[in-house]
Amino acid sequence: MALSANLFLRQSQSLVMTPQLMQSIQLLQMTHFELNQFIAQEVEKNPLLEFPSNDGEAGDERGAGEDEPFGQPSEDASSGDGADSRAEALSSDWYDNGGSESTGRLNDELDANYTNVFPDDGGPQRLDAPELVGQWKSMPGSAEGADYDLDDFVAGQLSLRDHLAQQIPFVLPDMTDRLIAQNFVDQLDDAGYLQTDLVETGERLGTSLEQVEHVLAALQTLDPPGVFARSLAECLAIQLRQKDRYDPAMQALVDNLELLARRDFAALKRLCGVDEEDLLDMLGEIRQLNPKPGSCFEAGVSEAIMPDVVVRPSADGGWLVELNPDTLPRVLVNQSYFARVRGNGEDHAFLSECLQSANWLTRSLDQRAKTIMKVASEIVRQQDAFLLNGVDHLRPLNLKTVAEAIKMHESTVSRVTSNKYMLTPRGLFELKYFFTVSISAVEGGDSHSAEAVRHKIRALIMQESPDAVLSDDDIVDMLKKGGIDLARRTVAKYREAMNIASSVQRRREKRALAKVAGF
Repeated sequence: MALSANLFLRQSQSLVMTPQLMQSIQLLQMTHFELNQFIAQEVEKNPLLEFPSNDGEAGDERGAGEDEPFGQPSEDASSGDGADSRAEALSSDWYDNGGSESTGRLNDELDANYTNVFPDDGGPQRLDAPELVGQWKSMPGSAEGADYDLDDFVAGQLSLRDHLAQQIPFVLPDMTDRLIAQNFVDQLDDAGYLQTDLVETGERLGTSLEQVEHVLAALQTLDPPGVFARSLAECLAIQLRQKDRYDPAMQALVDNLELLARRDFAALKRLCGVDEEDLLDMLGEIRQLNPKPGSCFEAGVSEAIMPDVVVRPSADGGWLVELNPDTLPRVLVNQSYFARVRGNGEDHAFLSECLQSANWLTRSLDQRAKTIMKVASEIVRQQDAFLLNGVDHLRPLNLKTVAEAIKMHESTVSRVTSNKYMLTPRGLFELKYFFTVSISAVEGGDSHSAEAVRHKIRALIMQESPDAVLSDDDIVDMLKKGGIDLARRTVAKYREAMNIASSVQRRREKRALAKVAGF
């Protein structure tokens, strides 16, 4: 067979990941905050994109006389000789530049002459009212100023380091000790614990270990109690010392916190040398302590979650699914500006590229909103029983079921449900919450949702009495009576995931709490 080079013409279809397509995919999984940041960057780069303006709305109309200076009546507000005389008198009292006599007369009439009270000040100074009016009108919330924002008047949040810096001069008068203390403050974590080695700190600062320990001992007396501790045991010990409750029995309890975590009360009674009643009192005091003394000083500002979808009951008995207008991005393409400034050559090519990018962005945002609406509507249709009756009726659901119902790919549904929230009459839930594993039922009945099964396990454990604590096998039998087929190891896995102790540990704790309640 001869070897030769030949030309073949062949047609094929392929999907090419263009930058625009990748941008549309990324927009699907963006949160509301990320989307606003992305749009702001695009508006800054693209001259044809702009945010919609609120000019010309009904809410911007001003009432009569609102543009006049503060304290000066408008022309329409008064009429007649009497009104004109009152306006002239008011103007002469406050705005006359040479009205020192009228000002003095008004001060005497109002008993506001402070010349004899503050003789060294040379008498009261005349205030220029029009200047004050100008300052007032430029303040936030005025007619000509910016929008009123309460955050502008909120005091700054006091941080843990600032709180400690205010106390250090009272316990450490020496400047060298204060410098060491400042080094310790800089090494505190958000919980108030000191993450450093004293020997290494002393060598780095060129001071003795005794001086470093002296500074640390003084810092551990500051507020909040327990700050500058290097471990949980030391944190609790500092707080107990300040309460004068750090006796040998309590010291033995703090030194054996691992036994307390395992609820081994018998070993704790033996190590502390106390009876059961005293041990319960000591445990009550431990519960009143703060294991994270710095937690009351938040390092960052917590942000409220804004739902992307709002679900409300409709008049026909169904559910009304709407997109939250507060989370919808607002961006416009300025076609008129493009028609005015487009030219020839490089300018025309640049503006054409900007117009194409702007149109693609608006279409992608519209497609994003429609996709979220489709997925949310299908989730509401699938989980109608949950919205009506609660978590016990949450149905098992997966991405494939929703994707087939709305004729989309599973990856698209996964991106849409990431970091998106739905506000329902049952509360605020992430869209991922409605997708749970299916658990088979007894004798071929309807399957159950894993989240509903976890809720039932939690409810059974909460209802148990100290004398009849349920083991994992007992929970399995009770679930089978309710039509749920679940293995014992699965019950144990769900129980541990919900941070619920074993039956032995729960029995010890419930009996101890019952004795405390009896005393």
